[in-house]
Amino acid sequence: MIAKTKIWLSSPHMGGTEQQYVQEAFDSNWIAPLGPNVSAFEHSLENYVGGDMFAAALSSGTAAIHLGLKILGVSRGDEVLCQSFTFSASANPIVYLGATPVFIDSETDTWNISPELLEKAIKDRLAKGKKPKAIIAVHLYGMPYKADEIRALSEKYDIPVLEDSAEALGSTYKGQKCGSLGDLSILSFNGNKIITTSGGGALLTRDQKQKEKAVFLATQARDEAPHYQHSEIGHNYRMSNVLAGIGRGQMEVLDERVAARRSNYAYYKDAFQDITDITFQKEHPDFYANRWLSCILTPSYQVREQIRLALAEQDIESRPLWKPMHLQPVFQDALHFSDGTSEKLFDTGLCLPSGSNLREEDLELVAYHVKKALV
Repeated sequence: MIAKTKIWLSSPHMGGTEQQYVQEAFDSNWIAPLGPNVSAFEHSLENYVGGDMFAAALSSGTAAIHLGLKILGVSRGDEVLCQSFTFSASANPIVYLGATPVFIDSETDTWNISPELLEKAIKDRLAKGKKPKAIIAVHLYGMPYKADEIRALSEKYDIPVLEDSAEALGSTYKGQKCGSLGDLSILSFNGNKIITTSGGGALLTRDQKQKEKAVFLATQARDEAPHYQHSEIGHNYRMSNVLAGIGRGQMEVLDERVAARRSNYAYYKDAFQDITDITFQKEHPDFYANRWLSCILTPSYQVREQIRLALAEQDIESRPLWKPMHLQPVFQDALHFSDGTSEKLFDTGLCLPSGSNLREEDLELVAYHVKKALV
């Protein structure tokens, strides 16, 4: 069995109405980072996520984290507690602000930030006279983090939570949509995400004034004046009306995209049910994961690489799980509180093709070559 065309890990999947909204932007000449598509896209996000959140559409999820940290008051010399097992975009904005990341390892249930290690880190920093300014918790691969436990620590120590829901649009925690669980929350619409605007993201706030502040900062922090006047440093982070048009069309098929990705996961789980060398991340009964990427765990680094390289030979893209931030060269001197969980996950875990546009024959081909690699 050979792939006729490359099977991607997670490619964009258009729904059909995106071009209509983009054409409206061209017809009305609303090409700038303002316009009816931006407002409509923000409203659709607010209606979907719920929780009385206010959405600001931005140029990327990274920009959303950057502005979110600024709104939480993070500045030079501060410390921010950040999940280590994640993509670098979760951590980089901390450094943009001159602050210092303190990395927290994961727990084995959800692969997300460990409440036990988080509290250990908080106590350590307080004992040293350095109260952390914020907590960045990530819903990795669409699996919700333990929000009740993280919220309890947030309230106990009075440290706000920035919820990184870049990979979790469509996931729920105890019936509540991811993106509505933090003091501030972010979404990503990068090309490989559950829905895409090509490039883009959003900051979700609990207060209209916070949204207005985010939009102000995202449009170069221009003061109210007939001329260009600036009293603080701003950024060019607003989403364009053209890309927001893509987002409007994508929102119309979001639930279908989640269903398709969960179906991919179910296919792999059934296909590998008798293979002892492959296990899966379990889903708690109170959680609903969008299964942005279907991930498997193997017994060792060698077995993981055996599978990955075998798939690559067939032009099938797969990828190791995220390399923890505390192992990254750029953060080699960063303080971290770890117990080896994320290091083991990185060594043994693999993301399989998970796009919502995969055909059944694609899934069959992936499963065939995974099994063949283990013979």
